[in-house]
Amino acid sequence: MNTYEAVIKRIEELCQERELTCNGLSYCAGVSQSTIKSIMNGESQNSGIVTLKKLCDGLNISLTDFFDTEYFHNLEQELK
Repeated sequence: MNTYEAVIKRIEELCQERELTCNGLSYCAGVSQSTIKSIMNGESQNSGIVTLKKLCDGLNISLTDFFDTEYFHNLEQELK
């Protein structure tokens, strides 16, 4: 799994736990629906730390909580 895939999986997991749709997350985080959908659909592979921070704020978690999962602990090396 690469970093981009891990971000998508983590967002999906957090939304599922909170019973949020992408639109609901958009509202909570103050991020446009199109931005979230482009991240989730693979159109934008560099979501940016500021956007991730806004999503975390909308989910009431810290960036540390977002990244502190097995998804990110076992990432494959991106540089080849």
